[in-house]
Amino acid sequence: MASGTETAAGLGYEEARDELIEVVRRLEAGGTTLEESLALWERGEELAKVCRHWLEGARARLDASLAAERAEEESGE
Repeated sequence: MASGTETAAGLGYEEARDELIEVVRRLEAGGTTLEESLALWERGEELAKVCRHWLEGARARLDASLAAERAEEESGE
C-alpha cells in the first residue's frame, strides 16, 4: 500500500482502486486505533476521488466517441 504521504492524484485508476480495496479491508478488520482509522478513512476518501475522476474521464471519452459515431451516421458517411 502506498504511504500516506504519497499523493493519490498521481495514481492510475487500477492503483487507486487496489489501494482503496486494501484501505476498506483494513477498516473492516478493525484493530486499529482511532487515529489510524481516521488516517485510513481520509486516505480512502482521497483514493475514491481519484477513482471517480478516472471514471468520469472515461465516461466523457465514451460519450464523445458515441456522439462522433452518431454524427458520422447522420451525415451519411
